Amino acid sequence: MGASPTCPRGSSVLRVHSALEPCRRSPRRLILYLEGPQDRAILRAWAYRLLPSMGSRLFGASVILGGRRPARAVEHFHSAVGSNAGLAGLCVLDRDDGNQPPLPDAGASGLEFFTWGRRHIESYLLVPAAIQRTLRASDADPRIRRAIDAALPGSVDEAAYGQIDAKRLLGPNDALPRVVGQPISVQRVARATREEELHPDVHRLFDRMREGLGVLDPRA
Repeated sequence: MGASPTCPRGSSVLRVHSALEPCRRSPRRLILYLEGPQDRAILRAWAYRLLPSMGSRLFGASVILGGRRPARAVEHFHSAVGSNAGLAGLCVLDRDDGNQPPLPDAGASGLEFFTWGRRHIESYLLVPAAIQRTLRASDADPRIRRAIDAALPGSVDEAAYGQIDAKRLLGPNDALPRVVGQPISVQRVARATREEELHPDVHRLFDRMREGLGVLDPRA
């Protein structure tokens, strides 16, 4: 067999090459820095839809910072890069209440930061249809749907979604699980969220991941 096809240099058409095979570069190494294990679980669940072939490799090698600690990501990345000029890093942070100190300067090292527009990564799990699917409740169950709708802002109120404390709302002893009468698994909600239901911020992050990995096929 011949060598694998490569993308024509300067070509503006990157999705299809000979024999209708996807055109892509060989993936490079990306170190993903995350605040905690739950962030990794949520992102891994979304990756089943948005980055299926790379999710295991990417999240298996991710670094857990133990909270919002961007300086630790800079320190770790600088020690990891060494002579590996092709290494890239992406640090994903919650916005929280917006009162954190400025992000440290990563220089030209190849480490970038992504901060969620909403308060927490969990804020992007507040999708009523996905929550209802996770609870295995029928769409016709008025009690469950009323409870979900009452706990969440209106679908177009992005400012409210940006401020709501989703970690507390979805926590095992908090409002929404108490009302629906059962715990809510954030990982299962993430897995149940369909691609078209994911917020543009989520799609932007996965675009950054593909760029860092050097993967051009959107569904690689």
